[in-house]
Amino acid sequence: MAVSIVMPRLGDFMTEGVVGHWKKTPGEQVQQDEVIAEIESEKVTYELEAVAAGIFHPIVAEGASAPVDGTIAYLLSEGEAPPEEQAQKSTARKVDRPAPTLPAGSAPTRGLRDLVPSTPGARRLAAKLKVDISQVTPTGPRGRVVETDVHAHAEGKDTPKAGPTIPSGTPAPSEIVPVAGIRKAIAEHMRASIASTAQLSFFLEVDITEAQRRRREFSEDPVVVVTLTHVLIKACATALHEVPALNTILSEGHVVFFDEINMGVAVALENGLVVPVLRDVGNMDIVEISDKTHGLAVKAREGKLSPDTMVGGTFTISVLGTVDGFTPILNPGQTAILGAGRSVEKPVARDGEIAVREVMTLSLTVDHQVIDGAVAARFMERLQENLKDPAKLFE
Repeated sequence: MAVSIVMPRLGDFMTEGVVGHWKKTPGEQVQQDEVIAEIESEKVTYELEAVAAGIFHPIVAEGASAPVDGTIAYLLSEGEAPPEEQAQKSTARKVDRPAPTLPAGSAPTRGLRDLVPSTPGARRLAAKLKVDISQVTPTGPRGRVVETDVHAHAEGKDTPKAGPTIPSGTPAPSEIVPVAGIRKAIAEHMRASIASTAQLSFFLEVDITEAQRRRREFSEDPVVVVTLTHVLIKACATALHEVPALNTILSEGHVVFFDEINMGVAVALENGLVVPVLRDVGNMDIVEISDKTHGLAVKAREGKLSPDTMVGGTFTISVLGTVDGFTPILNPGQTAILGAGRSVEKPVARDGEIAVREVMTLSLTVDHQVIDGAVAARFMERLQENLKDPAKLFE
């Protein structure tokens, strides 16, 4: 019996993914747990493993997208035919990217040509006119080839893709780069976040002199490396236990509260940002936080984050140590995110005297549909207290 290979969910708000590269060729024997594809999600590239053994039969082409949990391939028994009905119902949408390179002297198989998103009428017309439908410029809904596209191609009148509009008076562009891949996903998520929430930000400069002193002493042990980010994660988790209204998500008109704190930690990559999730961080000590955060960061930069590390966040922290402060944007669904700028030494008034202290600016963005200013201020107050007197953070 045919075994379905489905598009995995690699993030809370992922709706579709792209088959970046098939590691196997149609008809090739696959073993269970063998890597068969590279899947490109909104923010990560993921190596997809076979759930069983069988003969590989893709139904989504390289460079095409498919909905989460949608079938993208089958593993067949010897002599078994693929479920054609499922293949015909595939809603894969071609993504604007270079076509896959085929070995010299080879040609696309009939199955892969049929995977080009197109209407039945366009496929029939392409066969009648002997047109390679994979070479036709699509103009139909969701990037599908329609009959008029086939006629235009056959007559040499393919409609060229429109480029960006350049404002009058600007110099000639040196380069035009499409917003695609992870950058496109980030843009879409940020627009969705702004459109669906009432975002309000609060700023507070906090004294972290004592927290830094404790952190440096704690890190004298060469086995344990604790950074300021780890201290902030622990301080946030403690504050969230005291002000649980921020450890929530807004879903379909309901505020969902959680006892467990799953904290997303933003990790900067060359081409964007990913937010792996530390699960149940409220019950971790600072050493565990250090170990797990480091492990997630390494996997993120190597592109090896697993799907379960990208979902389930209830609160997010983003540390950007090169600027004084910034306004973080909510992850869609979550009701709060904390941003932390760089730490600097400044002269401050302390007990009636001027002293040099190490300070940093924290910025909290909340969804004002759920979180009022007084609640946000109470969280920031608790967070400030945790950092000014950090002994409990290192227990």
